Amino acid sequence: MHPSPHPIELRAPAGSLPIGAGWREVSGRAEIVFPFDGSVVSEAPQSTVADSADALDAAEAARAEVAALTTAQRKTILTGICDRLRADREHFEQLLVLETGKPLRDCRVEVARTIVTFEATAEEASHVTGETVPLDLQELGRGMVGYYSRKPAGVVVGIAGFNYPVLLATHKLAPAIAAGCPIIVKPAPNTPLATIELFAIVRDVLAAHGVTGAAAQLVNGGPEVGELLVRDPRAQVVSFTGSAKIGHLIAQQAAPRKALLELGSNTGFIVADDADVEAAVGAVLTGGFYANGQACISVQRIVLQRGIADRFAARLTERLAELVVGDPRDPETHVAPVINDGSGDRIRATVARALDAGAELLAPSAEALAQADRAAAVPPVVLGSVPRDVEVWREEIFGPVVCLTVVDSVDEAIDVVNDSRYGLQAAIFTASLESAFAALDRLEVGGVVVNEIPGFRSDIMPYGGVKDSGVGREGPRYAIEEFTVTRMAMIRPVARS
Repeated sequence: MHPSPHPIELRAPAGSLPIGAGWREVSGRAEIVFPFDGSVVSEAPQSTVADSADALDAAEAARAEVAALTTAQRKTILTGICDRLRADREHFEQLLVLETGKPLRDCRVEVARTIVTFEATAEEASHVTGETVPLDLQELGRGMVGYYSRKPAGVVVGIAGFNYPVLLATHKLAPAIAAGCPIIVKPAPNTPLATIELFAIVRDVLAAHGVTGAAAQLVNGGPEVGELLVRDPRAQVVSFTGSAKIGHLIAQQAAPRKALLELGSNTGFIVADDADVEAAVGAVLTGGFYANGQACISVQRIVLQRGIADRFAARLTERLAELVVGDPRDPETHVAPVINDGSGDRIRATVARALDAGAELLAPSAEALAQADRAAAVPPVVLGSVPRDVEVWREEIFGPVVCLTVVDSVDEAIDVVNDSRYGLQAAIFTASLESAFAALDRLEVGGVVVNEIPGFRSDIMPYGGVKDSGVGREGPRYAIEEFTVTRMAMIRPVARS
């Protein structure tokens, strides 16, 4: 490998992964590429299926030790990780820019959210509780005491996507520690570096508290590395963030064990006649193109009520120039190339098919869309008059593309948004409480956002989708519940003779 033009010091042991109680040197290597220019950032160690099997053995052996950690230990471990991450935040921000190609502003948000998630999970570790059950509702239970408590479910496997690698891994790692479960994380193979760096911190903190490193392990590699983890019955919970196609396959492989799936979407964004159009346009500029459009709740399908449709489309195309397109290392950049040329080719082909089917290219010009240094450099795209049966409307684009359609009423807009196999989050801009509550009541999604971008996510809230957007909920409190099982206690203080 030639010397990297992006000198950055990696703290994790070179060529090794946190497998078992220590760091294991692995034979595989893969180049990690900077999406902006295709240059090599570094080499990432890659493990094998045999390494995954060993990780499972170690996690299973550590179950009793991890489950026996006191609430105070779990909380102080999480707090210690958080403190270390906060002190090292700039290192993580710069590394995320290089391996994901996301603009620096988005990587700063990711690290800040990761810190909040560790903080919140440390707090939630104090609230893993049960409740009493009135067994004497039935005559058989007269004189009995009943209650349930939450116990660690066992080994957790966490598989994260490439777009927010550290944050997505944290939403699996931190709740597993709080729940008392050993966890094995598999990052996306094209963005593993920052997650491996996070595990270097985690391992240091675990060691400082006298806890086996096998409580938190990481494997890295192709699908076969993760498939062994998912299929093994010792993995009692699988938590996956990624595409619907892969999520459905993982659910089948994990059955009948629990699969927590946070999958894709083609997010609906309704703008009513009475909305603040400028605010709604601003929300699309932010919510449609952050993270280079590679977010599962970024704006994709914009449903406009007829009275404001022309004004909205005109202002959106005019204000698109506010977005700075360029080098993600520049703090001013809003949009940079997508993760790789393959994704860029897919996005461009999807847009081309929509145009062939009758969609209108509102921005940029056809020449600007065609001209790019490389396929991954997809500029912000606005499509108008999009037929509702084409792929760019029906499926997740996962790129900097938004689509417009026009309806006559808010009721019709809700029906249009619901006409999708996805249902993660959706948004409505309106000044009417009646319209807002109609959306809250009728939109078939996991979360409805009023007068804000549909990409709004507080890391402490229950987050997840319906339909093909997944099952289960993330967020510290809710993931802890997913990673624990209830154990019912039924006690008759004095045995009946």
